[in-house]
Amino acid sequence: MHFAVKRVYDTPDPDDGRRVLVDRLWPRGISKQRAHIDEWLKDVTPSTDLRRWFHADPQHRGAEFASRYRSELEDDAHRQGLEQLRELRASGPVTLVTAVKDLAHSHIPVLLAQFGEELP
Repeated sequence: MHFAVKRVYDTPDPDDGRRVLVDRLWPRGISKQRAHIDEWLKDVTPSTDLRRWFHADPQHRGAEFASRYRSELEDDAHRQGLEQLRELRASGPVTLVTAVKDLAHSHIPVLLAQFGEELP
C-alpha cells in the first residue's frame, strides 16, 4: 500500500484514509476541523534549525537539505515516527498532509524515499 500526498488546503476525501500531518508547524489559516487531521507526526519532520536553514535559500540548498534530513531521520525520535507511519500504512490507506506549496522541493520526497516511494 502506498502513501497518498495532499496539501492541507485541498478538500479531504473519504478515500484519504488516515490523514497524517507531516509538518513541524500547524498550517496557517486552517482550523483543525477543516484540516481533518487524524495524526500529527512532528517526529518525521525536519528539525526547526534544518527547516529554517533550508528556507533561507531553497533554490540552492535542496541537495544539501535532503542529505541533512536523511541524516536526521536516522536518530531515535525520527525512527520512532517512521515506525508509526509504517504501522499506520499497514492498517489501511494513509494520506500524508502538508502545507508546502512545492511538494517536489520539500521534505516530502525525502520522507517518501524512506519507504521506497516517490511523489505520484
